[in-house]
Amino acid sequence: MSPRMMARHRRAPTPHTDWCTRDHRCGINEHRSADLIADGIGGRAILTRVRAGDVEYAEIRARIPLHHTETGARWQLATTLRLLREVLAAIAIRPGLRDGRPDRATLTSRKPR
Repeated sequence: MSPRMMARHRRAPTPHTDWCTRDHRCGINEHRSADLIADGIGGRAILTRVRAGDVEYAEIRARIPLHHTETGARWQLATTLRLLREVLAAIAIRPGLRDGRPDRATLTSRKPR
């Protein structure tokens, strides 16, 4: 290939954040915090704060030892998915959040399960 045929991709670097690790975890357009790890709870969960472009999100990874029987493992997977849906519903961004925290009206208007 001639040099003219090769495309040059340029991305504007994004500035580091206060919580960014400023190491190999960061990419050109992505910044990552240090991992927050929860161990000793029957598995391991890892939470990482990420900024990609102008969007921030939480990345959640988990390692859960599965039961040795197929029935037990399927029950664990189904339960995990159901509980993750509940977590996502509980922390979803919605009107009524002020400064990242729900106001009293939002908290009191939630229906108990």
